[in-house]
Amino acid sequence: MGSMSEIIAGVTIPDSPMAREATELVRDVAPPLVFHHSRRVYLFGALRGEALGASADPELLYIGAMFHDLGLTETYRRTDQRFEIDGADEARRFLLRHGIPAADAQTVWNGIALHTTSEIPLHMEPEVALVTRGVELDVLGLGYEAITDEQRAAVVEAHPRPDFKTQILTAFTEGLKDRPETTFGNVKADVLAHFLPGFEREDFVEVIRRSPWPE
Repeated sequence: MGSMSEIIAGVTIPDSPMAREATELVRDVAPPLVFHHSRRVYLFGALRGEALGASADPELLYIGAMFHDLGLTETYRRTDQRFEIDGADEARRFLLRHGIPAADAQTVWNGIALHTTSEIPLHMEPEVALVTRGVELDVLGLGYEAITDEQRAAVVEAHPRPDFKTQILTAFTEGLKDRPETTFGNVKADVLAHFLPGFEREDFVEVIRRSPWPE
């Protein structure tokens, strides 16, 4: 089945059978909020890559972007690990099933697992760095001025963000409320501190003091 490639803000959406399957998977399991956000992450990541001269494999970047928040969905949500790892694990399984080399699947895993970690992923492969850059632009507004008003408008027209700030915070809370301890030492502890009644942060200093070492 041939189809015209979709181009948004000058960025081509990958259209291989694998990419189409990824698109349908996310459309099926994720609410529209997460689907549109994930597509924007790909587009913004690709645009930031162009501006920075960092060229990622478009298919690998697309899988990283599309799967990065699967851990917030009921289908892929677990309670025994960080939500980032849920999506990373599923992306690796998906890529290996499609015959993608293990090293490439691991790169995508790294990009998803690290997408809420500041600084570190930006120093890794483009397929890792640009997932984080896309997320940071869409969620935090980092790099907002690094792309043009026209590019931003084209992306948001294709993938709207109605009440996005409030809704993404709600989606984070829903995806994390049954595993609050997995937010220790990461940005999602801030989310639960705001929105999960009774949440008490673990304290790194107290963890050290309570350790079994005798001194």
